[in-house]
Amino acid sequence: MLRLFNSYGKKIELFRPVNNKITTVFTCGPSVYQRSHIGNFRTFLFEDVLVRYLEYSGHTVVRGMTITDIEDKAIEEAARSKTNIRHLAGKNMRIFIGDMKLLKMKIPDYLSKASENLEESANIIKKLLNKGVAYRYKENVYFDPAKFPGFGRLYGLDMTKWPRQKKRFHKDTYPGMRWNLGDFILWHGCLPGEIYCWNSSLGCGRPSWNVQDPSIVMRYFNETLSIYCGGIDNLIRHHDYSRAILESARPYPMARFWLHCHHLLVDGSKMSKSKGNIIYIETLLKQGYSPQEIRFFLIYGQYRKDLNYSERNVTSATQALLDFRKTIGRIRKAAGNSDPDRVMAARIKEVFTKYMDKDLDVRGAFDALCNLLLRMNIGLLKPEEASGIISGFKEIDSVLKVVF
Repeated sequence: MLRLFNSYGKKIELFRPVNNKITTVFTCGPSVYQRSHIGNFRTFLFEDVLVRYLEYSGHTVVRGMTITDIEDKAIEEAARSKTNIRHLAGKNMRIFIGDMKLLKMKIPDYLSKASENLEESANIIKKLLNKGVAYRYKENVYFDPAKFPGFGRLYGLDMTKWPRQKKRFHKDTYPGMRWNLGDFILWHGCLPGEIYCWNSSLGCGRPSWNVQDPSIVMRYFNETLSIYCGGIDNLIRHHDYSRAILESARPYPMARFWLHCHHLLVDGSKMSKSKGNIIYIETLLKQGYSPQEIRFFLIYGQYRKDLNYSERNVTSATQALLDFRKTIGRIRKAAGNSDPDRVMAARIKEVFTKYMDKDLDVRGAFDALCNLLLRMNIGLLKPEEASGIISGFKEIDSVLKVVF
């Protein structure tokens, strides 16, 4: 039985979907004011493995993902690059989808841009205004967290320390990993001279970053999500905001499970433009790594632990995969065209499931399978046994996508 660490409650729990027929998963997508780097893809690949393993385990999964193409950073980057946000976002979104396909990632059932859901955002905000948890101030609309019972519970925020003095935060995002103790923006009203404004039933303006995920969730999913995913950074000033918005708009929990993937570091440090250490999928391809090797490196680790990129670590992971595939090649040769031994196939799958059911321990599963093969004398395998091993690994590779 699959057990996952639920950020909402901070403990390992037995996974049960909300709906026994369809398992719904929603994942934070890229902000396409810039290209997604390998740190972003570490999270996206963890989510891909999650979805694939749920399907491997018999679940029918329906997944949504937001593409953030409207936000402060996109407007700033478009101005700096002397282009418009539609061109900027379109270019980076094409690169993102191309990298997804290259890394054999499943494209979500609903891959929806914020700009395609403006009226959904406006409708949510109107509901929040009517309920009194949001209010207009000048041209903008803000959400008052103090009016949402249980605000900050996902992160573990101590609301007894929330300041009584009213303070408003009008930007989509702020630098650093700290909380803005005040009201957060839902709608940027259009000011004279602003270029990026859209007409809606709420007025002329644009939705904030934090209202975009709830708008898309509300459009495509009409019940509590089974799982909501994102990077660990989203626990600060994002997922608690999203939860407060959606649960104020409709009277049931946003998600049963909340999963968060930890950082990918570069030689022990976070990636940043100022350090000049941002690495893209394209960077690794130019260094000679194959898409399968890149995918393997980024999934070969427990998602709740930081993963460190270094030449040594990538080379080590690549060599482990190459050695493993060579062994699989020898077993395929021994199998010939024989019918698979189902007992042997089940044995392989049992080892895989044992570790994957422990909060998606990809590294533990892979290492255990390597050790299992090392203990086998391939030369003594019967053809049907070898065929059974290959059959088992083909099923497993529907999740990993790095072997065949």
